[in-house]
Amino acid sequence: MAEFSIREQIICTAAHLMADGSTAFVGTGIPMLAGMLAQRTHAPNLVVIFEFGGTGAQLTKLPHGVGDSRTFYRAVAASGICDVMEAAQRGFVEYGFLGAAQIDMYGNLNTTVIGNYWPPKVRLPGSGGANDIGSNCWKVISIMGQHTSKVFVKKLDFLTTPGYLSGPGAREAAGLAPNCGPYRVVSNLGIMGYDEQSKRMTLLETYAGIPVEEVLKNTEFEMLVAPDVRTASAPSALELKFLREDIDPDKLYR
Repeated sequence: MAEFSIREQIICTAAHLMADGSTAFVGTGIPMLAGMLAQRTHAPNLVVIFEFGGTGAQLTKLPHGVGDSRTFYRAVAASGICDVMEAAQRGFVEYGFLGAAQIDMYGNLNTTVIGNYWPPKVRLPGSGGANDIGSNCWKVISIMGQHTSKVFVKKLDFLTTPGYLSGPGAREAAGLAPNCGPYRVVSNLGIMGYDEQSKRMTLLETYAGIPVEEVLKNTEFEMLVAPDVRTASAPSALELKFLREDIDPDKLYR
């Protein structure tokens, strides 16, 4: 088996979650690489959407950000942020990728502040388009590079982006569309989903060599565990070749 880094594992895992012919809101970093990898492997018809208006670009070269001209290359549309956010509000965007400093058991995210709002211990970048993506995309995938009890917390220091809020029915009560919201969490330890009834985060898969106990030990809240926790697929030789030689040879994000 080829040697690979945990970051390469996360990229490949995220890519596997996107279906061919679907639409996906992606941002800078791992989601961008995952979208490019999906287009080169199992999802050649994936429509990648960027916050600054690039829709359906052919990602032949790695963009350096969501406003890079490469996000418009051979795109089906080159518009702007208002148009793509409206598309999500209208229900046209299936997957939304987000990262955060904190996540709780219901998939709520914090990208605003650590500690008190004022004076803060750490001031974070804020929402950007994250609240819109988390509120309107059908399936929200959170990419969490560090799975620790300081990241997977019982209570957020600030709620920036809604997940299932306080549990079943809470999104609908807040005026958000039903049957959408948090779908998967991809961390450096495994893959989580959400229980259909309680809406609580549930461990589905771990990476090779990582026991279930390690995931639970590094989670501050009580995480549910699927009855048949599987071992996630390792990156294939072809996927690693694409990542290392074609998508990100300069290791900008890999």
